[in-house]
Amino acid sequence: MERIEAVKKMRSASSKESTRNWAAYPYLFTENRQPESGNYLVIPRVSSERRIYIPIGYMPSDVIASDAVQIVPNATLYEFGMLISIVHNAWMRVVCGRLKSDYRYSNDIVYNNFPWCSPTDEQKAKIAQTAQTVLDVRNRFPEASLADLYDEMLMPVELRKAHQENDRAVMQAYGFSLKMTEGEIVAELFKLYENLTVKGSS
Repeated sequence: MERIEAVKKMRSASSKESTRNWAAYPYLFTENRQPESGNYLVIPRVSSERRIYIPIGYMPSDVIASDAVQIVPNATLYEFGMLISIVHNAWMRVVCGRLKSDYRYSNDIVYNNFPWCSPTDEQKAKIAQTAQTVLDVRNRFPEASLADLYDEMLMPVELRKAHQENDRAVMQAYGFSLKMTEGEIVAELFKLYENLTVKGSS
């Protein structure tokens, strides 16, 4: 009740009329973007530069997402597999903002501009399968947080191997050579991005 009363006072003192109007409902969020059902993907806005993979995971809809994360409602295993791949992480490392030296993930810059491939049904199913394996391996470490699991010094061997299998599935869906460096991956992604923007403007 003390927290609710503090919210009411803060809203009542606001210079914005819309915020003052919400003072009558201090127990409600002024903006509710929470998914109503199912699971959603959580992407941290800020992640350590030491990580190869941003620790992305599913959360149930009854867990409220804070402003420290981006969310993707109703994401499939295929979409999860794409976002945890080295392809997406390589793109993120080049185009994202920074907080000091850490990665700052943005839906506008990183996610919305990411050039997705056009996989076959078989390739899509393979990515979904390798993505599920990543989740299965994570579940073998119930006492570890995602921060623990994705620490480059502590990442379990089984989890790294599961990610590498997922990386291979995504690379193959793009038609990329498995020997490509991150720089070469990003160069190809920018070619795809350029083609998509040209098509979009024509």
